[in-house]
Amino acid sequence: MMPNVRARTYSPRVPLDEALGRPASPNEGLTEHTVVAHWPGLDSYTPADEQRTWTSKDWAEHLEDPYLEHPFAASPDGDRHAILHLDIRLHPDDRELSGPEWSEAAHRLARAAGIEVPGAAEHGCRWIAVHAQPGRLDLIVNLIHLDGTWHTPPTDILRRLAGEARRIEQDLNLIPARTGPTKRPAARMVPAASAQLAGVLTQLADEQAGPLATVRGLVEHTAYRIARQPGAAGTDTAHRLELIARRLHAVQQDLDATAAHLVQPRVAAAPATARRTAHRSP
Repeated sequence: MMPNVRARTYSPRVPLDEALGRPASPNEGLTEHTVVAHWPGLDSYTPADEQRTWTSKDWAEHLEDPYLEHPFAASPDGDRHAILHLDIRLHPDDRELSGPEWSEAAHRLARAAGIEVPGAAEHGCRWIAVHAQPGRLDLIVNLIHLDGTWHTPPTDILRRLAGEARRIEQDLNLIPARTGPTKRPAARMVPAASAQLAGVLTQLADEQAGPLATVRGLVEHTAYRIARQPGAAGTDTAHRLELIARRLHAVQQDLDATAAHLVQPRVAAAPATARRTAHRSP
């Protein structure tokens, strides 16, 4: 089970599309089999007679509401990028978890990240956990508290998530993330030049501080602002900007995959003498 912390964004819509693995549909109801966990305060926040099967648009608006309720809330750095996206992936050879197991894992990871405060739902953040792709769980969070204060994640959030992931692996009898199914053959060292070039590509694709992440965040922020303007033209432009943000994210993923390919050890070819068949003496 491998956790990953994405760069903060302004809108939850692109993270939600990534979690679903497809563009979100405003008409598609996301049941408890997809949204496997959420902010505990939602139970008291939602009227008892309200339909509980929300669409992806409903969930996105739920995560956007703190912006409207607290228009001046900002991070310590003065920005309004309150959407935090965490994704957690199982080992490729692991079994698929049941719905309750995904839900338990989501709540435990949310507590480890400081997003959910046990016994104090009114002081936590709005968040949802989406399981729409095999072996993957996405937590999407709005860091603005109900009282308008800003939740600053701990500086060692990734270490905390990794520690809790190890405990979940033990409790649910999962394969540790670093364990491979078989031993790999001896490999040659990666050339220094390839490693340096891979480092450049990794910096470009970095979700925390890479230049593409900055550009993508600005595009998402602009799309959100334009979507709030009246008129169909603004809605169409916002949609086009969201598509651009998705393409930027795809470029980041391609760069990351290329960097991984550059540093992948190359297996040495077997010597010719090793392939010859031994002959018995007559």
